[in-house]
This record gives sequence, C-alpha cells and structure tokens, in this order.
Amino acid sequence: MSSDRRARLVSTAVHLPPRYRTMTQTRAAIAAANSPFVPPPGLLEDLTGVRGVHVRSDDEQASDLAVTAALKALDAAGTSIGEIDLLLFASSGQDLVEPATAHIVAAKLGAFCPAFDVKNACNSVLNALETAAAFIENGRYRTVLIACGETATLTARWHVPDHVTFMRHLPGYTVSDAGAALVLTAGPAGPDDPGVLRTVFAADSSAWEACTVAAGGSMHPRSTHDDHVCLRLNDDELTRTGRRMAGFVLEYAAEEMAMVRDSAFIAVHQISMPQFHEARDALGLPANRFQATVDRYGNAASASLPLQLAVAQQSDRVMPGDTVSLIGLASGFSIGLAVIRL
Repeated sequence: MSSDRRARLVSTAVHLPPRYRTMTQTRAAIAAANSPFVPPPGLLEDLTGVRGVHVRSDDEQASDLAVTAALKALDAAGTSIGEIDLLLFASSGQDLVEPATAHIVAAKLGAFCPAFDVKNACNSVLNALETAAAFIENGRYRTVLIACGETATLTARWHVPDHVTFMRHLPGYTVSDAGAALVLTAGPAGPDDPGVLRTVFAADSSAWEACTVAAGGSMHPRSTHDDHVCLRLNDDELTRTGRRMAGFVLEYAAEEMAMVRDSAFIAVHQISMPQFHEARDALGLPANRFQATVDRYGNAASASLPLQLAVAQQSDRVMPGDTVSLIGLASGFSIGLAVIRL
C-alpha cells in the first residue's frame, strides 16, 4: 500500500426495482407451474424469514439496474462520468456471456474509460472494492466506479416435483434483483483520514459445488434442464454460513478484529433471517450495530452489502468519520472483509 494514497469511498447507492413479489405470490407461481409439490402457506416465510423480493421488469437487464444505481452514486459524489478513470461491473449476473457487461454499462453511461467485469458470486462487489482500492493506492487510477446489477430472480425454479427438489432450490425464491454502485477516489492516507483501511479474503475452493447455477458455461452451454438453469444447493455447506463467516473473521482477520469491534456498523451478507442471526450472534457484537435487510428486500446477492450500508446511511446510523465493516460470503466458497472509514 502506498504511504500517501488511500482509496476513499465517496458515495454508495442502491436501486431496487419497484415490482415486488411476496412469498404468497411465489407459492402461487409454483402452483401455477403445475408443480406436484407446492409448499404449504407460510412455509417459505418460516424457513427463511423473507417476506418478499424485488423483481426487475421483463425488459430490464443487469446493466440497466447497474446504470440506475451508478447515476445515483455519481450524483451523490458530485462526479461526472467523464471523471471516472476505471469502471468495474461487479455482479453474480451478466447481460451476455460476451462481451463483459462492464462495456454495456459504460456505453449506457457514456463512459470512455477502461472497463472490465469482476465476478465472484455474492462477493463480486467486495472483490471489486479490493481491486479498486489497490489500483487507487498504487496510483494506477484516481477515481473508480463500481457498478452492480443483479438479476438473480431468473434462477428461481417454478416446476417443483417433490419436497427434496424444493429444498434444493429454496434460495432461488428469496433472491432479489438489485442495482448498486460505489464511487471511490484517491485521498490522503493519514491516521485519521477516511478510506478503505483494510481488506482480507480467504477461500475454500474445494467447496465450489455447494451452490451452483450450471447453465451457460462450458459444462452445460445450452442446457434448459431446470437443475442447470436454476440456483441449486448441492449439499448443506451454505446452511452453516453464519458460523463460517464469524470463524473467518476470528481466524483469518485476527489483526483486523479490533477494527471490526470498533466499527459503528457491520454489514454481513444475508441469505436468510436465521443465517443473519447466526452470523450476528457468532461474532459476539452488539445487535444494534447490524441491520437486517433480507427480511424486507430478500437476498440481493453481491448488492447485499451496499444495500445494508445505504440503509444505515439513510437512517443516520452511520456518519462521516465512522468506521464500518463489510463481511462478505459467496458460493465458491469465499469469504471477505473490508474495513472502511467514511
């Protein structure tokens, strides 16, 4: 890290499409698909704590969600698109296999800077934050725009043959479509200056099969099989995510734990309300430093952490000068931490 430059988070913005699908409507859609198994009323809510999810319009792409959030972030930062030196599209989704969705976002924004995708499932935004901070700190770029567009509702499975299949595809009913954007720029790196203070990542890639969307890659390039095109849990790895997130912080980020404890706000990736409570309790920190969002907004994939931070900022739970910690989790299996002084 350069001794005189720090990546400063200037603005955070989120866009949630206005269409909202309740769990009652989700159950009705499963029934409408002539499914042999239809979950009884209230089961989805009881299992996940999620009341509903945001759904993009039929003609809205991942890039559109990202652009809407990016325009909000640029406006909040007082930054024009011409001042952006690098654009990163960070998402578990995409518009096309080729080209990188970053170029579609850049074209819609009128940007002429370098652009590329950062993709690591639900840690995509957090990894893009690390990437942007590294580029800014070493002087390669001054101002970076991270734009995220999640269209995860496309992975829901509607025809459900049995209870086992329902449980395998349960996460697909609780994911939300969302856009998010962050603007970072270079600033001084004094002891009290704002910016990205630390990032730490770890992975257990032997668990890559735990949660998959298989279609579209070289394994299943043109598959229409439901198990390939829909989000699927292949074992119970993700049921222990709350404890694993806390374990990562305690084991791999021991030096940063003091900074996490001192944070005014802590965002953790949220898959369900039970998982959120598990992660919060395992970290052993005061409950009022966390913000549940998955119950109202669903699992926003890699937009989940920016969503929590934006909600906290809008409600004045965090203020300039406060330190916040973002703890991410992604299938693959990866976990990450970013500590930021606002």
